[in-house]
This record gives sequence, structure tokens and C-alpha cells, in this order.
Amino acid sequence: MKPTLFVLAAGMGSRYGGLKQLDGLGPNGETIMDYSIYDAIQAGFGKVVFVIRRVFEADFREKIVSKYIDRIPVELVFQDLDNLPAGFTVPEGREKPWGTNHAVLMGKDVIHEPFAVINADDYYGRESFQVLADYLRSIEGTEGRYAMVGYRVCNTLSESGSVARGVCETNEQGFLTKVTERTKILREEDGVIRFIEEDGKTPLEEHTPVSMNMWAFTPDYFRYSEQYFVDFLREHGTELKSEFYIPTLVDALIHSGQATCRVLDTPSRWFGVTYATDRPQVVDKFAQLVKDGVYPSPLFR
Repeated sequence: MKPTLFVLAAGMGSRYGGLKQLDGLGPNGETIMDYSIYDAIQAGFGKVVFVIRRVFEADFREKIVSKYIDRIPVELVFQDLDNLPAGFTVPEGREKPWGTNHAVLMGKDVIHEPFAVINADDYYGRESFQVLADYLRSIEGTEGRYAMVGYRVCNTLSESGSVARGVCETNEQGFLTKVTERTKILREEDGVIRFIEEDGKTPLEEHTPVSMNMWAFTPDYFRYSEQYFVDFLREHGTELKSEFYIPTLVDALIHSGQATCRVLDTPSRWFGVTYATDRPQVVDKFAQLVKDGVYPSPLFR
């Protein structure tokens, strides 16, 4: 059975000033998602599931899903604020979605095979999809053997300034032991990559793995997500901005012994659009990838 690609596309795009998942950045109006889908098809994924907000379903079907007809099966699921376990309600005044792992939960009824999770607005690179697909095929029929693609920090820096990354620690066998959020990472004038905190600066080795929210799971992950989401809501369900994140659950499952998470190395360079000022650089990068023959243009002929 071929693995499934689960794309988190329910973000509001508030920092970017629009629905950035639908923004055409390639030479023929391709979105970042289009390149991810193309790479996933090449790597051997058999289905794509998008989690979106219901309010832009029509636009999404017209501008995105229509491109993939006859290329790969596509399903849509919806992250609704009131999609909660029995006994819980949305607190008055809450508008913010419940986080990335709540979004993942929306796929539980349509995904029954090993699956990858990615962000819609990140460019991951074709090598990463191949690494992920190969791993997912190797864990079919098992439980609790998850993985994360660990990007070399040197391949995730921004030309515009500092970045926030989840810096990963692994054991001798290559399994994830800890992820620490570092909110200000940059390459300084002396060429050294450092993260900066109030009490000083700490160097990071060039190939230090960082998380870019690219995961590999087996379907049992949905069962754990349901269980832990109930615990999350009991503790944080009355808050207006608390979120149920993927790394939080993965960390809990690792430390409880219910799962392991292998860190997979990739040589790919990440890039993405976080703010509107990032857009011209991303357009240039896609144009160069086409010029170098990495992608055809138009992408889907």
C-alpha cells in the first residue's frame, strides 16, 4: 500500500496578509503546495489529504484540487473549531484553531495507512519526500515507529534575518530525545550560526537537525491524538489561544515509551513565505529550480 501525504492547509495566513496557500509563486502560477504534491507523486505517495477551513472550500477545490485530477487521488477534511470530543465546547470568544495536532486528528476517518504530515506553505525539496516515502513503506503494519525529517540548520536560514526552529537532540541510535524551541537563530558576520537568548549566544553546528514540521506516522497516531486531546482540553480547554501541537504529543509518547521517533537526515534546502517581504525571494528560487531542470514548467502539463 502506498503512503498518504497529509497537508496542513488550514492556516489563516494572517501574518502574510492573505491566503498564502493559494498564492502562485512558480513561473506559471504554481503554489508551494503544487511543488510538494509533484515531489510526493515522484516519491511514490498514493493519495493526498488536505485539511482546510470550510470557509475556503470552494476556492480550494477550484484553484488547487482541480490540478491533480487524474494524477493522484485527493480528499479534503475540515478543521472546525467546534469539532471536539463529547462533553467539551468552544469557550466564548475563542477564534483561534486548536493547533496542528487537532488538524491532524481531522484525517482519522480517511487515512488508514502510514502517512506523512507537512505544512502547506513550506518548500521541503524532493530528496525529503523520497526519504520520507522510503521510511513510510518500511513501517507499514507496525505501530509507534514514527519519524521526523531533520533539516540541517544551515539549510533553513533566512536571508531576511533570524528564524525560529525546533532544535533536535538525538541518541546514538538516531532517535529523537528532545526538541527545544529556539526563537532567534541566525548566521552572524563571522560565519558562525548561533541562537541568541537573553543570557547570551550559543553556537550551533552547521548540520544540527531542526524540525520543519515534516513527520512520518502510522495510523495508531490518531488513537493517541484522541486520547491526549481530551487531556489537553481538560487542562487548557477554557483558554482562548492554547494550541495542541504535534511536537507536544510526539514528546509525550516518546517519554511514556509508547513510541519512538527516528530523525531522518535530508540534504534538501527549506524555504517558505512567512511574511509578504519573503515572496520575491521565493519566486526567484522557483525560477532557478526550473532553469536548473529540477522541475518542468508548467509543473502539471
